[in-house]
Amino acid sequence: MNFFRKNMPVLSKVLCCAFLTLSFSVYADDAKLNQELAAKFKAADVNQDGKLTLAEAQAGMPRVAAHFSDIDTQNRGYVTLEQITKMADSR
Repeated sequence: MNFFRKNMPVLSKVLCCAFLTLSFSVYADDAKLNQELAAKFKAADVNQDGKLTLAEAQAGMPRVAAHFSDIDTQNRGYVTLEQITKMADSR
């Protein structure tokens, strides 16, 4: 017990640094995933209109196609990269 009292300032700094390192790596992973998602979206968006129809999603982003109705909450018949990213971030 005396060890912890004596070393509390050092231990708290170490834990703080570990937490910050983990947080930054999570953000880096999110950024990488978002870049990959954007690249896949661009490749699947055959007519380059910034929207994926169900057919485009089925051909190029099957996981999006499987959840198309969940992502297309307004039933417009297409989904955007922003909608897909929001859905992915919420999971």
